[in-house]
Amino acid sequence: MLVLVCYDVNTETSAGRRRLRRVAKVCESTGQRVQKSVFECQLDVAQFETLEGRLLAEIDPSQDCLRLYRIPGARGFQVAEHGQFKALDFDGPLVL
Repeated sequence: MLVLVCYDVNTETSAGRRRLRRVAKVCESTGQRVQKSVFECQLDVAQFETLEGRLLAEIDPSQDCLRLYRIPGARGFQVAEHGQFKALDFDGPLVL
């Protein structure tokens, strides 16, 4: 399934800036950045649960926001892209 990870980490303190870096590193290790705080990840259920747990361990729920959107691999699902960014094709060849 495709998972969209969106986050907003309060960076008013140095602890918040550290949390932001840690959340970004977790996301970068799992998916591709499509905007500054938005990542696309191609995961199975177990990987999703692992990612969710890792991210929840990094954020401060009283100050930060984390949203995970699970998009099943439904037939006909499309993403319209406009502008400079070109996403990776998760189902395409690994070597170009």
